[in-house]
Amino acid sequence: MNKKVLAIYYSQSGQLGEIIDSFTAPLIAAGASVEKVSIKPVDDFIFPWTGKRFFSVMPDCVLGVPAELEPVVLNESAYDLIILGYQPWFLSPSIPSNSLLNLPAFKAVLKDTPVITISAARNMWLNAYDRIKKSLKATGGNLVGNIALIDKHPNPVSFVTIFYWMLSGKKERYLNIFPKPGVDERDIANTHIFGSVVVPHLASDKWEGMQNELLDNGAVEINYNLLFIEGKAKFIFAAWAKFISKRKNQAPWLSAFKYYLFIALFLGAPVLLTLDAIFLKPFSSKRINAKKQNYLQVN
Repeated sequence: MNKKVLAIYYSQSGQLGEIIDSFTAPLIAAGASVEKVSIKPVDDFIFPWTGKRFFSVMPDCVLGVPAELEPVVLNESAYDLIILGYQPWFLSPSIPSNSLLNLPAFKAVLKDTPVITISAARNMWLNAYDRIKKSLKATGGNLVGNIALIDKHPNPVSFVTIFYWMLSGKKERYLNIFPKPGVDERDIANTHIFGSVVVPHLASDKWEGMQNELLDNGAVEINYNLLFIEGKAKFIFAAWAKFISKRKNQAPWLSAFKYYLFIALFLGAPVLLTLDAIFLKPFSSKRINAKKQNYLQVN
């Protein structure tokens, strides 16, 4: 199969690099030429994070402010398929991912090219996916597939484990009690299944129906509780980001946002979910299904 594929992504911890390797292995085995490019900001986001540094990026991330990247050098001027790997930060595409999508040279490569997106998230990826879709549509990229990998543990548990990983750099069981953070190693290894689904579509240049095949293999799962929480939280995050971005001294407001986040997760979210389960969800099945379809499909 004489096809040119670009797999481009940003990874702090290396997790997304492992995912890309697993996903592209069947394409390489089928004879496709896969060029892997890991992007890097000029002022990189050092891993592990410090708490101060992590929360400091929230306003620019939510507001979509791009950062300068190290030169992105590609071997080809056009590809048969682009695989775009990204992470959600603060319910938004990470700053490096957003910055890549703002590069004129990369926009030119995206135009009229089939694109498969792969995200690796704690669990909330829906708003980031919406924004990625809009960016691709604006550049003329043809989104043909989406894969969303998440930490499948309960929301409060994954909140604790992801912060342990981010602040320590250790992908291990916190206190030997909590599960390992991030996307499960078995799910990372199993992304080769999604790559195998892509192979015949890449060979034939026919992409219709591929997303449904990916869904049949578990490429995307929608948790209603997270759908509900993220739907409310994205507006609140946007309000915080706009407010903080206008402050000369952002530090105290970023600290206030941090404590708001903890309170909202452990106290506010359970209350809202309980009220929704009683008063709204039982009467909103059509609306909920329509929302789910928006995130399951690529159109």
